[in-house]
Amino acid sequence: MKLIQKLSLLILALFVTSVVFAGGSKDEGTVKIGIVQLIEHPALDASYQGFVDGLAEGGFVEGENLILDFNNAQGEQANCQTIAQKLVNDNDDLILAIATPAAQAVANLTDTIPILITAVTDPASAKLVESNEMPGTNVTGTSDLTPVAEQISLLKKLVPEAKKVGLMYSSNEQNSMFQIEIAKKACEAEGLEYIEGTVSSSNEIQQVAQSIVGKVDVIYIPTDNMLAAGMATVVMVANESNIPIICGEEGGVKAGALATYGVNYYELGKQTGAMAVDLIKNNKNPAEMPIQYLENCNLVVNEEAAELLGISIPEDL
Repeated sequence: MKLIQKLSLLILALFVTSVVFAGGSKDEGTVKIGIVQLIEHPALDASYQGFVDGLAEGGFVEGENLILDFNNAQGEQANCQTIAQKLVNDNDDLILAIATPAAQAVANLTDTIPILITAVTDPASAKLVESNEMPGTNVTGTSDLTPVAEQISLLKKLVPEAKKVGLMYSSNEQNSMFQIEIAKKACEAEGLEYIEGTVSSSNEIQQVAQSIVGKVDVIYIPTDNMLAAGMATVVMVANESNIPIICGEEGGVKAGALATYGVNYYELGKQTGAMAVDLIKNNKNPAEMPIQYLENCNLVVNEEAAELLGISIPEDL
């Protein structure tokens, strides 16, 4: 009888252990990283994959010495907050936040767990750090600030007859508003007029696009998560009126926009992964790690879109 009881206890102990392990517990020497990504679209997806590959290059491989708890907020701020609370409660070794709203949700809940951010245009203006040069908080990472003024210059070069630009962006995204202020100054410097078309939800994208196509010669969209996810809708409306689109990142060009001069989000994520390795292996303090930027930008032109719109691409491009 005692033998049966001992066997029963052993089986119960093994069952409990297996349940705990399945729930995401980690062995000693294994690193657990919680991830919250604002929404699924090519740029942010590329950032995440680059992060994973950057970790692997530094010796941290999922299934070996790394547990990744990936969570997609589906573009909803409320989901960001719920996921952030979960990750903080899990007390992970590190949290990665992809895009500004996701980063803000996590940073508002913990000042002790190291937080890496990526695809955040200006961490300082988003109040995630005291300054981009010296964060002074538990937050650091990489910025996806693109050369907005150069993008407007590219717009002028590809559409030299353009007189009025439609600046289309989400009014809910701090990173978008930051870029639009730069774009306005760049338009003024190029002698271009502009009107704004703001969206506060994905349901408004088609309506706003339709409201501005008859008033502008070209549309400019910065790195904006809501519009990146809805770029196909903007392209559909713009193409019907033969209006070219210059955007902030390569994913938008692949979705049908005319061109961009911007950052490679995969490489940005990979750079963030290298920062994670530095934090883990060398016990670095995020407060003393400056926000990093990509040094090189990529020119991407959609030749099919150019042909459809009747636009000649200058030889020097």
